[in-house]
Amino acid sequence: MHKLAKFIYFKILKWQLVGTFPDLDKCVVIVAPHTSWVDFFLGLLVRRIFNEEINYIGKDSLYRPPFGWYFRWMGGTPIDRSKSQNKVAATVKIFNERKRFRLALAPEGTRKKVSEWKTGFYYIAKSAKVPIVMVAFDFGKKQVKVSEPQTTTENMEADLKKYKEFYKDVVGKIPEYS
Repeated sequence: MHKLAKFIYFKILKWQLVGTFPDLDKCVVIVAPHTSWVDFFLGLLVRRIFNEEINYIGKDSLYRPPFGWYFRWMGGTPIDRSKSQNKVAATVKIFNERKRFRLALAPEGTRKKVSEWKTGFYYIAKSAKVPIVMVAFDFGKKQVKVSEPQTTTENMEADLKKYKEFYKDVVGKIPEYS
């Protein structure tokens, strides 16, 4: 699968990789811009090229039959997304229970254009005491760009500004949602 993924990504799609996935057991991976359903499959392809397990969370109803096995097999973990559940605390609990967990999230929280990112990813990383790795899906340059791990500080505003700078001029699959 690794060789097939590389063939598809580099030879057929003619995309580039900028950076490498860091050797970390735990981290929060923020992937942006998230503008299309295609992003999920591009992420699976890149994950196979890096030969790394990168996880995601999804509402617990996705993990019931008949397709629950598939979402788990693909690295998914169910989470209770009801109003009464603290999603940050529930996700931090997953980090604490596992030896290895790299959580991929879209900071926009949707595929539509947003004016501000959701900050749950930041609070998850800070509470779980894990670094943040930024990944940009740039359809304009046909490249996936990966950052060095970033540690959260006591200045969330400055941290978010630095993270957003990494994504400057990155164009999503649907440019008007970038």
